[in-house]
Amino acid sequence: EIYRATVAAGEQAGHLDKVLERLADYTESREQIRQKVLAAMLYPIVLTVMCFAIVSLLLAFVVPKVVAVFETSKAKLPVITRLLISTSGFFRAYGLYLLIGAVAAYLLFRRWQRDPAARRRFQRLQLRAPLLGKLTRGFNTARFTRTFSILTASSVPVLEALRIAGEVVTNLPMRDAVTDAAARVREGAPIGRSLAASRMFPPMTIHLISSGESSGQLESMLERAAISQERELDAILSALVGLLGPVLIIFMGLFVMGIVFAMLLPIFEMNNLIH
Repeated sequence: EIYRATVAAGEQAGHLDKVLERLADYTESREQIRQKVLAAMLYPIVLTVMCFAIVSLLLAFVVPKVVAVFETSKAKLPVITRLLISTSGFFRAYGLYLLIGAVAAYLLFRRWQRDPAARRRFQRLQLRAPLLGKLTRGFNTARFTRTFSILTASSVPVLEALRIAGEVVTNLPMRDAVTDAAARVREGAPIGRSLAASRMFPPMTIHLISSGESSGQLESMLERAAISQERELDAILSALVGLLGPVLIIFMGLFVMGIVFAMLLPIFEMNNLIH
């Protein structure tokens, strides 16, 4: 709808070429943000899956063979080794059921998310999460301000621009905040104050919008707010990828080292007894 509204407004104002150029920049900016978010999510997910696969292979195939050697010796095993054996036996016996349960839980969650009220409650919890909330808020604020800026620059009426910009917000509570703000603006309230009432958007964004509204430079201030949010989001995603990678690798190494240590400890104790 943003493309239809901006092109129609550009045709009426007689500057369709500038509108199309803005839309091209807007599309490129949205795609860059989407790619950055996907890249930030993909790396930790791949490392987590690799860690889970390695540990599962060790527990399912390597540990049982070592256990068979220990059982023939009938020696008293260390606590950590007995714990490892119990864990391996549990995963071998119930691993398939755990996998089926995880898939079923995921499908039930997706089905639950189809209910708008349930999705709204879940997304409200997302906003309260320390890191996830900041990412969600920044991502949606960047999309909203960028879209609002493009629409106002293309001479789309403010109320219509506000409504269309709210539709690109993926977080339902934030979208509701834009809808409520549009209703207040229709009654004559300022845009900045109307958006600030919900406390869903960052204070800096509200300040820039209010400044642009009072100075008659709403378009440029919206663009500045969008750039600010995009830079902040980019910095958070870069730091997140840089931090999660080493943390997951260290965690995976410690976990595998613990399994290897639990398997080798009885062998070391047997050697000490022999000596």
